[in-house]
Amino acid sequence: MGMATETQYHVLAVDDNFIDRKLVERLFKISSFHVTTVDSGSKALEFLGLVDNDHVNKSSCPPSVPSALHQEMEVNLVITDYCMPGMTGYDLLKKIKESSSLKDIPVVIMSSENVPSRISRCLEEGAEEFLLKPVQLSDVKRLRPHLLKGKSREQNQLEAVQEAQELQVQEQKQELQPVQELQVQEEELKLEEELQEQLVLQESEQQSTQQSNTKRKPVEEFSPERTRPRYNELTMI
Repeated sequence: MGMATETQYHVLAVDDNFIDRKLVERLFKISSFHVTTVDSGSKALEFLGLVDNDHVNKSSCPPSVPSALHQEMEVNLVITDYCMPGMTGYDLLKKIKESSSLKDIPVVIMSSENVPSRISRCLEEGAEEFLLKPVQLSDVKRLRPHLLKGKSREQNQLEAVQEAQELQVQEQKQELQPVQELQVQEEELKLEEELQEQLVLQESEQQSTQQSNTKRKPVEEFSPERTRPRYNELTMI
């Protein structure tokens, strides 16, 4: 069960040196992480969805990963070499931290040179760690808290998006409520008018029936059957 949870973490490894790149990939895979490797900072940005056109145009090598793949694969940590041609690891770090959509991704810098000023500059810019090459398995284990931190940030962002969506739905319901109430009132008024019309029609029918009965009564009083006995009596006299 623990292994399945660890494989959820996705690491993007950036290094122009093939051997160092494969070493980092192997160490993270041993630790049950999913790893994607690229050989330049520009390709890393392309994978992350933040294309740097200047560096891409200057690069003669095609991207080693599909440009749209970042939309399907979530990156939980970026580990990059400091010294690379074109775009250094420090430049890549700055690009990531300047991006509103990528700034929460933990970034780790690695280098074969132990230069204090370089280390300080990277840490001040937002790097989580500065590792000296060759990277060891113990270094990878040290990075696990940063992966967890990156996951918690993403979870908070997801919850914030869900809350915003729920708030939007509530606002839409509030906007529709007066319209729905008005529709109900109109339906009630229409029903009341129909009932009133039925009552008026019933009263009219009742009055018509009463008038018909009233006319029939005088006719019955003057019928031949009623006058004939009186006529016979007069004749006998």
